[in-house]
Amino acid sequence: MSEVTDIVVPMLQKIQAQLMRLETDMGNLKEDTHHIKVRLTSLEANVNSLNRRMDNFDQRLERRMELVEA
Repeated sequence: MSEVTDIVVPMLQKIQAQLMRLETDMGNLKEDTHHIKVRLTSLEANVNSLNRRMDNFDQRLERRMELVEA
């Protein structure tokens, strides 16, 4: 029985260590994904803001062009 224990216990310890590393890596991936989502949301808001400003430029340019034509 001790021969089996001598073989199995180190294997189980190795598996446990690998699982702990995977768990740590998964935690890091979750955290990184969260940060990416936050930054992406911020970028989307900035793009929307820029689009609104560009639309305003377009409208103002059209009004000025109408004044020049008159």
